[in-house]
Amino acid sequence: MSDEIWKREEIESPCVKICVVHPEARLCTGCLRSIDEITTWGRMTREERRAIMEELPERRAKIAVRRGGRDARLKRRIT
Repeated sequence: MSDEIWKREEIESPCVKICVVHPEARLCTGCLRSIDEITTWGRMTREERRAIMEELPERRAKIAVRRGGRDARLKRRIT
């Protein structure tokens, strides 16, 4: 039996098994998908998956903003 039988013509999941949802962006910090996209991934069409995959690089900026550091500590002391 050949492994060719089990190959499928679909886009694989971008999941990297780091499943933490960013509190403001509401995106998984590992794969950058929304919770809705993650839960419906298995039922999406190839085209829907491809569209999401193309958006993922742009989403990185939504969660890359630093939320702390010296400025945040100083602001907390003032208030």
